[in-house]
Amino acid sequence: MRTEVIEIYQSGKGYKAISKALGLQRTTVRAIIHKWQKHGTVVNLPRSGRPTKITPRAQRRLIREVTKDPRTTSKELQASLASIKVSVHDSTIRKRLGKNGLHGRFPRRKPLLSKKNIRARLNFAKKHLNDCQDFWENTLWTDETKVELFGRQMSRYIWRKRNTAFQKKNIIPTVKYGGGSVMVWGCFAASGPGRLAVIDGTMNSTVYQKILKENVRPSVRQLKLKRSWVLQQDNDPKHTSKSTSEWLKKNKMKTLEWPSQSPDLNPIEMLWHDLKKAVHARKPSNKAKLQQFCKDEWAKIPPERCKRLIASYRKRLIAVIAAKGGPTSY
Repeated sequence: MRTEVIEIYQSGKGYKAISKALGLQRTTVRAIIHKWQKHGTVVNLPRSGRPTKITPRAQRRLIREVTKDPRTTSKELQASLASIKVSVHDSTIRKRLGKNGLHGRFPRRKPLLSKKNIRARLNFAKKHLNDCQDFWENTLWTDETKVELFGRQMSRYIWRKRNTAFQKKNIIPTVKYGGGSVMVWGCFAASGPGRLAVIDGTMNSTVYQKILKENVRPSVRQLKLKRSWVLQQDNDPKHTSKSTSEWLKKNKMKTLEWPSQSPDLNPIEMLWHDLKKAVHARKPSNKAKLQQFCKDEWAKIPPERCKRLIASYRKRLIAVIAAKGGPTSY
C-alpha cells in the first residue's frame, strides 16, 4: 500500500486524489510521502530504544527446549536462560515465544494409545475407507456415558469486580461427593437417535445384555435399518466378555470389529456433548430430574444432526490415516 502511494504521487497526483483512490486518510498519505522524501524509502526504519535481553542464541535455546518438551514452564525456561547468564522475567519469555508462534494453551485430553492401538486404528481406517455410505447408514452406533448433576463447570471463567468473589452469581455451587450422576446407554443411526437407557447400579455383562435385549431391536425398527444392519460397540470388557459374545451370536447380532481407545471414531461422542450441554442448560436439581432431562433431550436430537455426522464419517477415517493411527481432532 505504501509503495502504491508513492507510485501514484510520482505520476503527478495530489494528496486528495491518492487518499480517494486508495481509501486512506489524507494524513496517512502525507506521512508516507514525507517519509519517502526524507529517507528515500517507505519501509519501517530501525528504532532507538533499549536493546532486547534475549539474544538470538537465547531465543534458539527457548524454542529448542519447548519444542522438545511442550510442558516446560516459563519459570523453568527462566532458570535455563540464567545458566547462560541471561536474566529476564518469565513474562518476557512468554512474549518472545508468542512472537515465534508458540502460545500457552490447555492441552487436549485424548486416550493413551499404545503401538498396538495405533496399528489397529490405522488398519481399521484403511479397511473401511472405501466402504459405501449405505454401510455406515445401516450401522447402529452405541455407547455409555456419565452425566453429572452439576456438569463440568469448574474450568469456566467468569467476569467479576474486585471483592465480589463470594457473591452468589460468582460462585459455582458444589455438594459433597459431587451431587450425583447418572450413567446412560444410548444408540443412534443416520436416520436419528434410538433409545436411551438409564443404567441402574453397577454395569456388568448381565446388565449390558439386558440393555441390548430391551433397546437394540426396537431401535433398529424405529430407525428403519435394513436387514444387513451392524451393531457398533467399543471394546469395554462388558461388551467383549464370553457371555456377551455368546449372547450376541445367539441373537444373531453382527458387530463391527472395533479398534480400542478410539472414541474419535464413534460419532455418538458428538451427541453426548450435545446432550450434556442441553441437560445442564435446564439446571436439574436432583438425580430424578437429571434422568428425565436426559431422556427428554436425547429424544429432541434432530435426525438431520445424525445424518450429517454419518455423511461425513469418511473424513474421520482420512484423519486417522493422516495421523498414522494417532490422535485426531475429532
